[in-house]
Amino acid sequence: MRILGLDTSISVASVAISEDGRLVAEDFYPRKGSAEGSGAKSNHAEIILPLVDSVLRRVGIGLSDVAGIAVSIGPGSFTGVRIGLSTVKGLAYGTGMPAVGISTLQAIAARVAGFEGRVCPILDARKGEVYAAVFRIHGNQLERLTQDALMPFLSFLEELRGLGKPAPCLFIGDGVTTYRPVLERVPDLQIYVADEQAMSSVAASIALLSERQFIDHRAVRLEDLTPVYLRRPECESRMKLTLSS
Repeated sequence: MRILGLDTSISVASVAISEDGRLVAEDFYPRKGSAEGSGAKSNHAEIILPLVDSVLRRVGIGLSDVAGIAVSIGPGSFTGVRIGLSTVKGLAYGTGMPAVGISTLQAIAARVAGFEGRVCPILDARKGEVYAAVFRIHGNQLERLTQDALMPFLSFLEELRGLGKPAPCLFIGDGVTTYRPVLERVPDLQIYVADEQAMSSVAASIALLSERQFIDHRAVRLEDLTPVYLRRPECESRMKLTLSS
């Protein structure tokens, strides 16, 4: 079973193909060391289909040879999530292939290997807040401990403290860059930070996480494939404020 995974919800757009539970190809952009990789964001709308073509050619297959397509549904960049969903829906409508959505935070956590403890994916949501969740790794199994949430970063640390017996906590995601100075000053939690390479792209884990859903025929109707924003888009918030004033 070949699965095509896509992610445009974070600053690095990525595409991957898995086959029978193993990664066979992945490409992402901006790439480390490129001019765009120095900090500028890529235009995901322009790069995502070339990335799809790149991984298909690398494996030597066409889109018709893929059994299903999986996409990150957020939380993350509002524009990025919309681009990913619209791309997948277009591909699925055109080919008739089934599709599923995967939490961006779950996909980020699933990139972690060889760590016993809690995994804390965090994405910078601006305004002093993060998109965050807590998972735990048991061998090769990823167990969700909390739901995806939007909250102040310090509140997330309090949530970690309330999870019971202390355990090592591995932070991963672009929020690490923003909040590293805070993490370095938290003496009562066993905090570790994932290396930069682990935070670069998530399409591979999206493809791998989705495989069981396709095997169990749990693909969703395309109209039910919806984004998870957690926060109202800024333009909608401004419109609501204008209408109420």
